[in-house]
Amino acid sequence: MTAEEQRLAADRDRTAYWKRWGPYLSERQWGTVREDYSPDGAAWEYFPHEQARSRAYRWGEDGIAGISDNHQRLCFAIALWNGEDPILKERLFGLTGKEGNHGEDVKEYYFYLDNTPTHAYMKYLYKYPQKAFPYNQLVEENQCRGYGDREYELLDTGIFNDNRYFDVFVEYAKHSDEDILIKISVINRGTEDKSLHLLPTLWFRNTWSWGRFKTKPLLKKLKVDNNISLIETSHPTLAERWLYCKDASELLFTENETNNERLFGVSNTSPYVKDGINDYIIHEDKKAVNPQQMGTKFAADYLLNIGAGETKTIWLRLSDSPNIVTPFSQEFESIFQTRIREADEFYHRICSPCALGEDELNVQRQTFAGMLWNKQFYYYVVDDWLKGDPAGPTPPESRQNNRNHTWNHLFNNDILSMPDKWEYPWYAAWDLAFHVIPLVMIDPDFAKRQLTRLTREWYMHPNGQIPAYEWNFSDVNPPVHAWAAWRVYKIEQKIYGRADKLFLERVFQKLLLNFTWWVNRKDVEGKNIFQGGFLGMDNIGVFDRNMELPSGGYLQQSDGTSWMGIYCLNMLVIALELAKENPAYEDIASKFFEHFLYIADAMNHLGENKTGLWDEEDGFYYDMLHLPDNGDVLLKVRSLVGLFPLLAVETLEPEMLEKLPGFKQRMEWFINNRRDLRQNVACMETQGAGARRLLAICYKPPGGSEEENKLRCILQKMLDENEFLSPYGIRSVSKYHQYHPYCLKLAGEEYRIDYEPAESSNAIFGGNSNWRGPIWFPINYLIIESLQKFHYYLGDDFKVEFPTGSGKEMNLWEVAQELSKRLSRIFLKDDSGKRPVYGDLEKFQTDPDWRDLILFHEYFNGDDGAGLGANHQTGWTGLVAKLIQQCGEYGG
Repeated sequence: MTAEEQRLAADRDRTAYWKRWGPYLSERQWGTVREDYSPDGAAWEYFPHEQARSRAYRWGEDGIAGISDNHQRLCFAIALWNGEDPILKERLFGLTGKEGNHGEDVKEYYFYLDNTPTHAYMKYLYKYPQKAFPYNQLVEENQCRGYGDREYELLDTGIFNDNRYFDVFVEYAKHSDEDILIKISVINRGTEDKSLHLLPTLWFRNTWSWGRFKTKPLLKKLKVDNNISLIETSHPTLAERWLYCKDASELLFTENETNNERLFGVSNTSPYVKDGINDYIIHEDKKAVNPQQMGTKFAADYLLNIGAGETKTIWLRLSDSPNIVTPFSQEFESIFQTRIREADEFYHRICSPCALGEDELNVQRQTFAGMLWNKQFYYYVVDDWLKGDPAGPTPPESRQNNRNHTWNHLFNNDILSMPDKWEYPWYAAWDLAFHVIPLVMIDPDFAKRQLTRLTREWYMHPNGQIPAYEWNFSDVNPPVHAWAAWRVYKIEQKIYGRADKLFLERVFQKLLLNFTWWVNRKDVEGKNIFQGGFLGMDNIGVFDRNMELPSGGYLQQSDGTSWMGIYCLNMLVIALELAKENPAYEDIASKFFEHFLYIADAMNHLGENKTGLWDEEDGFYYDMLHLPDNGDVLLKVRSLVGLFPLLAVETLEPEMLEKLPGFKQRMEWFINNRRDLRQNVACMETQGAGARRLLAICYKPPGGSEEENKLRCILQKMLDENEFLSPYGIRSVSKYHQYHPYCLKLAGEEYRIDYEPAESSNAIFGGNSNWRGPIWFPINYLIIESLQKFHYYLGDDFKVEFPTGSGKEMNLWEVAQELSKRLSRIFLKDDSGKRPVYGDLEKFQTDPDWRDLILFHEYFNGDDGAGLGANHQTGWTGLVAKLIQQCGEYGG
């Protein structure tokens, strides 16, 4: 067992609290729903970036390369000033949803370089320009651009020309679970000597200004001895801590309280406010900081003069002891080296079964780092938020019937995995289900906690719905949590040898409520054809699937129905696993087996022609628009919607069936007596081994011809380079629509879908994502997994052309491996040494200080693999870590 695994075990057993401190600061708290107390829900406008330096946050904190305790009482991060900027660089800047030509977008360069599950070692890089940061230029230029234009990025301003910037590396190493060593190294990459104010900052989250908690914490200078300053922290619910600072130029104290005078023209209760340190450094306002050297916000000012190419390093230490005699002895650096070595050993142990190259290991390591840096303290008590605080103004009446008003039971106070701590600094239910796949590889306990939290009664609605995300908890996300729970259970079992059935059973019991919610709320006619709205794929439909349809009526959704088929199968396999120790679960397993058959039958036999959502002529599944006059229209868009039926597949082993006689008897009765439904259960006789069963929506019916094989029909399109198959994965909309756009005239309007491989050309869902052509990792991952399951049943003899029309045949395992390699290739160097993810960004492709830094985007260009959307969404794009692992393990 590696040292990191020993720390994880100690944390699990509560003999040490290695996860109490971690990278739990958000990278954007302003502009969030939690901080929005407006009457109309305009979160971006209510609390903009311009106010963030002066206005206290109510529900969380943000910072650069920051850490906090697990309830975010005490926070640490860095601030910087290059002598040119109009404000301190205390937080990352980006555009709001209305300012960006493709929605909100961070306009900074920062990188998650390393992290371990206990955060015993962490490393972060921020690239800080030496010229004045072009805040206004970025806003104005992007507002001049339309949906068809590229986004105007920080590199485009020329501010990094001639390498006129600082590389700021922030590293943390824990000596113990309560003793954190901090090393900040600044490199001048330019050709001229430059000065820099580096301000490591320690502060308390403001819990005292709202009228609920009266006791105010305190930071104060305790002593200065041999150029080492000692700052003492005291908080009513957190044990005392001490920050050791060496050779600081000045010690600056203020309060983490709103500057009401600057923002609202109202007198402040204290002369020392949140932006006091900013005003002291930038405007030389000596009255802005407390001369008594106490407050709730503190910064040590280091004025560094750094020569061209030179590195300056400072050391700090945040500890539970005030009596460290030599806090910065030679041991300080040796602890860093030890933690780095232990991190290497831990990741080597995870990757040891695989034959991975240096570049693959680099990408995978930064993937894991991104997953861990994207952990965030998330605090949101909806009832308090709706009613307002005792010390605040009475909320407008409109809030009582506005966003999230039916979720007043929701009480979130946890460390959760974020999609992206700047662009999406809030949990998203279906994203989170994919996050846990790479997370379970390195920290099963944290991965499992994410799923159990979502299904607890202070998250899940009493009616069984899982909260979607803070912008609208009532939105409907795909039901992927049973799949995630099963995969977490199996991956932990494979890597760590632990089968946590208690976790599996806990999640399963709560998901029974959620499954019932789906059946009762999203099957309008009770025919096992499901709706659901946009289901996470924002603009994939002909029109906004989350709104009332322009024609009236409703959509019978191929993806919604497929998701429920997948849900049934995942609940089935979990019930069968639990039934090995508790026979009562055999009855529940039978229920999900039968429900799946009804769903599969409806998918294929609904409607007057008994063809369901399947189009015989095209050999593809489509959504069906059910009109008020009872007419039906197939919406013939070739998109992921039509590939989703592939994902509903599962095999049942004969050995398992023999151990569960109750389930086997019921299954065989159903197959023998409901022959109208059995065509979605294939049976392969294996001499001496009984029969392996295949449950699938897409399969050749018994006795059917090869032309009736829906699996082969769909794969033919999916693996066609002129349709779905890209050099970098499966596109979200077929390239067929590049020259054959789909048009629908309805209620006097024309609706159209084209193949759009890059950013969105319309404003549906804010225009900040695009499901009409780009490559998305979560669905690609599910496709790969489904192909592996089909291969497990069909074996090596079932082959398809790959690519379609090439004459080259592969079995489905080989196809899955090839898709895994194509997706991984997005981040890996090609033969010319360039990474497709960076497209034509020359700085990232050739500069030695940029080219091995990896950004994990939200989605990717369907033609060239370039990264698009949020650029720190390691989140579900973190699935690449598992794909790289599989390629190495199975000889990809």
